[in-house]
Amino acid sequence: MAKPLVVVESPTKIRTIKKYLGKQYNVAATVGHIKDLPSREMGIDIEHGFRPKYRTIPGKQKVVAALRKAAGDATDIFLAPDPDREGEAIAWHTSEILKKKDRRFHRILYHELTRDGIARAMEHPETLNRAKYEAQQTRRILDRLVGYQISPLLWRKVKGGLSAGRVQSVAVRIIINREREIQAFESEEYWSISADLAGDSPPPFTARLVRHKTAKIKIANEKSATAIVDELKKHPFIVDKILNKTTRRNPLPPFTTSKLQQEAIRKLRFSAKKTMVVAQQLYEGIELGDGEPVGLITYMRTDSTRIASEAAEQAIEVIKAQLGPEYAMDKPRMFKNRKKVQDAHEAIRPTSAAYTLEKVARYLTKDQMALYSLIWKRFVASQMKQALIDKNTVSICSGDYRFTATGSRVRFPGFLALYQSVDEAIKQEKESSRLPRLEKGQTLKLEKIIPKQHFTKPPPRFSEASLVKELEENGIGRPSTYATILSTIRNKGYVDLVKGYFRPNELGFIVNDLIVESFPDIFDVNFTARMEEDLDRIEAVEIDSEQVLSRFYEAFKKRLDAATEGMRSMKAVGFPTGLTCPECKTGRLHIKMGRNGHFLACDAYPECKYTRNYERDEKGAIRAIEKIEDEKTDKTCPKCGLPMVAKQGRYGRFLACSGYPDCKYTESANGSGKDTGVKCPEKKCDGQLMERTSRRGKTFYGCSKYPDCKYAIWDRPLAESCPRCKAPILAEKSTKKFGLQKICLNRECGYKENLDR
Repeated sequence: MAKPLVVVESPTKIRTIKKYLGKQYNVAATVGHIKDLPSREMGIDIEHGFRPKYRTIPGKQKVVAALRKAAGDATDIFLAPDPDREGEAIAWHTSEILKKKDRRFHRILYHELTRDGIARAMEHPETLNRAKYEAQQTRRILDRLVGYQISPLLWRKVKGGLSAGRVQSVAVRIIINREREIQAFESEEYWSISADLAGDSPPPFTARLVRHKTAKIKIANEKSATAIVDELKKHPFIVDKILNKTTRRNPLPPFTTSKLQQEAIRKLRFSAKKTMVVAQQLYEGIELGDGEPVGLITYMRTDSTRIASEAAEQAIEVIKAQLGPEYAMDKPRMFKNRKKVQDAHEAIRPTSAAYTLEKVARYLTKDQMALYSLIWKRFVASQMKQALIDKNTVSICSGDYRFTATGSRVRFPGFLALYQSVDEAIKQEKESSRLPRLEKGQTLKLEKIIPKQHFTKPPPRFSEASLVKELEENGIGRPSTYATILSTIRNKGYVDLVKGYFRPNELGFIVNDLIVESFPDIFDVNFTARMEEDLDRIEAVEIDSEQVLSRFYEAFKKRLDAATEGMRSMKAVGFPTGLTCPECKTGRLHIKMGRNGHFLACDAYPECKYTRNYERDEKGAIRAIEKIEDEKTDKTCPKCGLPMVAKQGRYGRFLACSGYPDCKYTESANGSGKDTGVKCPEKKCDGQLMERTSRRGKTFYGCSKYPDCKYAIWDRPLAESCPRCKAPILAEKSTKKFGLQKICLNRECGYKENLDR
């Protein structure tokens, strides 16, 4: 009798699962999705209930054949892709290709890849979850309806190659709205006053001015500050009130996906995508020296803070052994989920608290250890006692003015002895000052009065961490999609990550304004959040998927029909700037798009042919860039030996050979570019791959030894060898169809690995 087949999603899980299941099962992998909508057509039958037309993904025929061969004549097929919506879709598509008379399919949910976790899942097989599959399918259809009908509009109205995404475009809009808040912000001057004081015993301390009589103090300028300082010098500083209290601080719950990404970004400087890649490695299994790979963490795509009581009890025992019984809870501490949270999975935690940092350290890479340490400490700390903080607040009077000073001392560190979040650490640092022993009515010695000028600051730009938080708080996306959203908005070329913060570029402004003008509802934050809630309701069998699609498409089609005829053409009309043409004095300047990008043009064309590149100042105002004559440089062309000149192009300054057009050599004017840390793969070359920009503004990666070595690629290189053909480097590639992938550059190899899962 043929062995039952267990089908997983990732081939890296096979070894872990085989180890625990033994020889009585075959195990095979789908290597991600095996079916998807066709790439060259919409693939949605709108007239017949939005029926999707799935096709086997090109290049997956060998995988399908291998699955059929592995299934053989098996009666039982155990479908064990990841326990989320995407995994459910893979399970359904796998059942379709392996369907056979009298064959039984069982859905297996591996929440942790450990011996007990796998055995528990195999002992409690489930049926395929149609509602979860329909939620995934509805999301896929919605994305296809939007992307495949708005993107062609952008090609006609702006330029080819552009795209719009139902969720990603909303994320770009959030970034652009914040940028415009920053541009519109008017900074205001204000002053603060503090006093350096001393009691009868050390330490000296600083108090800040907070009130005048009963009103909160507000000092608008230096004149007012000086007047207050002069008044304060006339009066003694007397202790008016003393408040001593002990506050109890509770630990945070174990990580959800978004909180793990936020903390890893801030503490470890990981990107959201890198966090998920490393977490996937920890989930799928690490060999701990005895030849037995084990999953070290539970499933890492979750918005639940629920934990198993057995896991909490195990953590309590570890705390008693490592830190002492005084740090451990008497019974497990449980955490309530927020409303509308999907509770299918636990929070992200170690599969066993007994896998301590000391035990696993030598088996993990630096990145794996850093992330596992974060997860382990956060989980174990959640079962530790509260921290006790003694806080002292002193109110000090000087005439009609009131100052306050605060001090704190950790009486008992509790969970803080093991783990502090970034926010907790910042709070603790602010509270770490100490006050001397003081008594009510005591006169203090004034050491110095310090007036200080300040200016109000605009709201900050979004970092990866704060954007994930913003998406989560607004209900945009779900745990499995945050990393993909952040990767996609950068890869589309609408925003740049500058010194760790997202900034929209000019193309981002143009495309955002154009689609929001024509589709104000579809790309609205609240509308998108409601659509995410509808997907959750489909999964919960509270609403029908066709009902959701019909309601969405009815409104969308009206906007689409109107935009097909009425969307502003950036090639012909463009956006008005309000600026008068400096050449003809009567025409108005508009932002337009051409083959080489965006530019200013007079609307009196063809009578007036004025055009210029432009830039925006910090307030968003547009300024034309006047043409700059070529500058001589002291460099010579490495190709022909003639002098190099500095030119001004649409994407900034670059160096070009003065022998053009006979010699077309150019290079960046900004040095050799950004080092990627990846060694050039060419044999006998000791160069590094550098991030550079082409004359058309597109990023590519070339060898630092150019022109001696002309190796260059378009995709971001990775300092990893191919696990299949052993090629020296891999690369990241993003496509509409497959999302973000890790690929081998050797065409004969064809190795690919999805990074968005």
